[in-house]
Amino acid sequence: MTSAATSPREHTGPLGATGKLLVPTVVKQCWLFMVGSALFALGSAPVLSEQMGSQLSNLFFFVGAWFFTSAGLIQLFLSGAVAVPVSYAPGRMVRAEWLTASTQSFGTLLFNVSTTAALHAKSLTSQEKLVWNPDAGGSVAFLVSGCVAFIAFAHTNQTWSVRSSASWSLVINFVGCVAFGASAVGAYILPSGATINASLATWGTFIGAVCFFLASLVVLPGATKAGATPARDSSSVGRSA
Repeated sequence: MTSAATSPREHTGPLGATGKLLVPTVVKQCWLFMVGSALFALGSAPVLSEQMGSQLSNLFFFVGAWFFTSAGLIQLFLSGAVAVPVSYAPGRMVRAEWLTASTQSFGTLLFNVSTTAALHAKSLTSQEKLVWNPDAGGSVAFLVSGCVAFIAFAHTNQTWSVRSSASWSLVINFVGCVAFGASAVGAYILPSGATINASLATWGTFIGAVCFFLASLVVLPGATKAGATPARDSSSVGRSA
């Protein structure tokens, strides 16, 4: 009699491999965020992005956004129940862990809209409504997510420690959220068609992307070993040039 642990039908073949590929894990979440961050950093790197041109940079953002969206969905799935019972009215309360993950995931969808539109938008109206508006909305969503992540971190009964990779991930991630928010401000489109501050938009995106890469990288070894709940509750995505 073949035991379940050694059954070739359950652990081999294309279906088994596909099943493992689709199982959401913290390790996959971190790698997806890191790949997406690398693409955004490449697309917004000062000097290099100018040499590539806006079309190629926007293509990097477009591809990177899908990595972030995939990572965000994994993070949302792993965040757990939406609400928990409490002893006071209204009897149930939304969990901070789920709220920060859901807000971040919503932001990734907005960035998908903006990065897709940036590939085709030509008129000033389309650039404002389809590119900058969802980009700004995604930035606000990630700022909210980054703030709520501190509450979620506190709910794990952890205190900030200089020796804790999870603590550093939390702070670095928040810095990235602020940088992306600043980038959205700099990318605001004036009636003349120019942006308020192109340098702020470029550097904000680049610094944010680097921060999000590091925020995932510092918790990756621990996630690989433990395979448990994500130590960080928020990440971010990029934007159009």
